[in-house]
Amino acid sequence: MITGLTFPDSAGVSVPEALVLKGGLWRVIRLAVRYARFSHPVEGPCLIDTGYSRRVTAGRRSFPLSIYSAILRPRLTPDALPDACPDARTILLTHLHADHVSALRDYPAARIIADATAADHFLGASAFARTRHGVFRELLPPDFRQRLTPLGALPATDAPFGLGPARDVFGDGSVLAIPLPGHMRGHTGFLFPQMDPPVFYAGDAAWLARAIREGRPPGPPARWILDNAQAEAETAARLNAFAAAGGRVVLCHDPEHAG
Repeated sequence: MITGLTFPDSAGVSVPEALVLKGGLWRVIRLAVRYARFSHPVEGPCLIDTGYSRRVTAGRRSFPLSIYSAILRPRLTPDALPDACPDARTILLTHLHADHVSALRDYPAARIIADATAADHFLGASAFARTRHGVFRELLPPDFRQRLTPLGALPATDAPFGLGPARDVFGDGSVLAIPLPGHMRGHTGFLFPQMDPPVFYAGDAAWLARAIREGRPPGPPARWILDNAQAEAETAARLNAFAAAGGRVVLCHDPEHAG
């Protein structure tokens, strides 16, 4: 049984609401940059993503990563990794954007589980192409691909609530990996179906829960970085149906989803 599921904020980023919500105001709002932490009875301490860390905000960095940090100006919290959870043994990744992988190098012995097809795509891309998509090779461990357990190698199953095909992360039904296309190639959500209510960590399926509930995806320029806008809308519909069935959807950046 999964215990201790929480969603700490690693950092905060301030942006105009209009950039992440269609028809939003130009007031500045604070977006969270959270990760998930839980314990599995066999695997022990686990994480979903690693949020922002000092590897993005300070120290020796490439010029592109320094510019990225200067533009977004993330402010780390006391829950930033690795200090807040130094003993994680398994790390599940929703996708490879910098705000989801920046502490991976601080866990050299951890098992990593992610979409291997997407990982191979970005690892094989040029440095310019990676940077354009918010992927920085310097944030990934040098043995990243060797340590990666592909989602496709995990047992296949069907997720409840009409969420479609899934992979059973630990082989016991406690955590299901479900593709959530739209935001980025390989974007994946993680469902905890045995919790009451069931919890679905949907990563960056949207920046704000309002955008999903009200059908208000962001316009340009935020919309330009999406991998597939139509797929994002279909993902939002699945999440709305899950919420309507009584499930709890948690997003990485939404200020509503504290704790």
